[in-house]
Amino acid sequence: MSDEAMPSALAATFIALGPLVACVIGVGCAPPQGSLASAQEAAQELNLDARFGRSEIAMDHVAPDAREDFAAHHRGWGTTVRIADVELAGMRAHGEHDVDVLVHVAWYRPEQQELRSTTLKQGWRDKNGWQLVAEQRLDGDMGLLGEPVVIETPTEERPPAQFPTIHLGGQAP
Repeated sequence: MSDEAMPSALAATFIALGPLVACVIGVGCAPPQGSLASAQEAAQELNLDARFGRSEIAMDHVAPDAREDFAAHHRGWGTTVRIADVELAGMRAHGEHDVDVLVHVAWYRPEQQELRSTTLKQGWRDKNGWQLVAEQRLDGDMGLLGEPVVIETPTEERPPAQFPTIHLGGQAP
């Protein structure tokens, strides 16, 4: 390599390695892909276990400080609330050890048979493995996480929605 080409080759090397060096020293980089993949896997496992009523297994993915709230919010799952489907809708990293996960939940109350949809925002933190630290309803129908919901039923009886029969040929038989 000629002496004139040496500075440009070094410059190209520093430009190419600059972002890698910044990530190694922890300046301005997103969490490693493997870390996000393991967060996604943990979130998927927890939500599937909760959907199918495997509460004790799901609790393994919940941080100790958040277990009481999680148990209270999911107490009705499988009894007063039935989960039809759970889908991870997206993730957003906040540094290397914190991730927000959006979860779409399709659910219904057995006595109503009306499919409802709620979007949850779950906060996950990596403390020797990813754990759920917070969960809240972001959008959609209330009642999935045990929020109080007033269900109103009609108080007076309504007549049937049927028109009276008219006979065109004269007297009714």
